[in-house]
Amino acid sequence: MKWRRDTERIETRRFVKSIPQRSLAAVTPGVTVYGLVIGSTAEDTTVIDLASGALMRWRIPWPPGTDTDLQMFSVVQTVIADDPADDDLAQPEAITVADLPRQVGILRGRMVKKLLANVVAPTDGPLFGFRGPSAPYWEFRGERPSVAVLVVDRGPQLLRRPEDGSTWVRFGFELDDVWLLCEDQSAVRAIDATRRLSLSGKDLAGALGFKPAYVLASLSQPVDGHCYKTCTGLIPRA
Repeated sequence: MKWRRDTERIETRRFVKSIPQRSLAAVTPGVTVYGLVIGSTAEDTTVIDLASGALMRWRIPWPPGTDTDLQMFSVVQTVIADDPADDDLAQPEAITVADLPRQVGILRGRMVKKLLANVVAPTDGPLFGFRGPSAPYWEFRGERPSVAVLVVDRGPQLLRRPEDGSTWVRFGFELDDVWLLCEDQSAVRAIDATRRLSLSGKDLAGALGFKPAYVLASLSQPVDGHCYKTCTGLIPRA
């Protein structure tokens, strides 16, 4: 089985290297696109576009009641929808795709490390350009990012609020003590399995099956007119 996994990984690396490179991510209807999955929720899937290296948010037409089954570091392929809806000023990286992505393989190792390193958010101010958990939708002008791969100052720590059963990710970033609602279902299942109210350090790594090296933060679609900061992934190094 090991030789088969090694062969599949070699083939995946070769495939990724064969993808024609662009300076910008494609947004043209009907164009085939390839992405490295780093976070996936029912709302959208965050990928590193393998042609340009840019962070993108794919809005995937999952069938009603279907949960995402895309794995971390999957290489996936899909087609941009005829109406890509790429003009959301609060989520400028978002684009609608025409169908469910096809998994090409799993990417690991140095190539993943390089792709992640190239999209790490700069530490030059508060997350997404504003302090606090949310901002009014009408304040966005398409100039701020809506998704960020973060190297955090402290943490992360996974927390369960007993009063409502919600799961939160806490970490330090730019001198702020940040609490984000966790939408990473693998992290939610991990704390469920431990039946604990908090996980950090070795306990968190053991529950997840890896040591989180990055936090994937995203802005939600508007809820009562506001876009909220959330955590959509805890990401290993490679």
